[in-house]
Amino acid sequence: MKLNKVLFGMMITASAMSALAVAKAPVIDVNANSIDSAALIEQLSTLSRKLDSRNKAQVNIQRQLDQLQSEVNELRGITELHTHKLGQVLERQRELYQEIDRRVNEVLASTSKPASVTTRLSTSLNTVVNAGSYSDNLTENEAYDRALNLVLKDKRYQQAILEFKGFNKHFPNSNYAPNAHYWLGQLLFNQGKLAQASQEFIIVVNQHKGSSKRPDALLKLAIVAQKQNDNKKAIARYQQLLKEYPESTAAKLAKPRLASLTN
Repeated sequence: MKLNKVLFGMMITASAMSALAVAKAPVIDVNANSIDSAALIEQLSTLSRKLDSRNKAQVNIQRQLDQLQSEVNELRGITELHTHKLGQVLERQRELYQEIDRRVNEVLASTSKPASVTTRLSTSLNTVVNAGSYSDNLTENEAYDRALNLVLKDKRYQQAILEFKGFNKHFPNSNYAPNAHYWLGQLLFNQGKLAQASQEFIIVVNQHKGSSKRPDALLKLAIVAQKQNDNKKAIARYQQLLKEYPESTAAKLAKPRLASLTN
């Protein structure tokens, strides 16, 4: 009996050992894992390069957009200023023509030398309308209109520069002096003669403090300094403009430019 139990136990033990021997251990493919890791690293590296390239492209696009926005703001400001000036010029010419018409009517109603006076008035009217070279015998109004028409009507900008220089020389104390200096500065600015343009704008700022052109001249001085890479001077001019003329059109144009220099 005991022998049978011992034999039975030995059989069970042998069966268990056989079963363990038959069972296979799990296989791990080390080379496969190594290949998958290398491929994953390469994919991550490629993705990183693509993201970096996209970020650089976005930065360049944003920089270009900022530059275009700045140029659009400047062009918008120039357009607004020119529109305002043109309105003033047209109004002034209308008043001048009304005054000439009034004097012609007075002469026609008079009995003393109507022909000679009418001839002089007719000549003056033709002088205002037609453009030509500067002459010493022109009156102050005629000289200013002559120079202005070269800009607005004839688009002869180089000749207009000479006319405004002649006007400023012959009529230094004219009521139109700040406008004449500003126009001259604007024409020189458009030609890229920044130093000469700055001199004309400074005259408006320093010698004509009650002029409506002073805030515009301050704006242009700041822009000139900015174009000359003198950001310190540009910031000072923008801040002066915002302090002295906070509600002006020029101040509105100055704010984004100042922000771009101080941020």
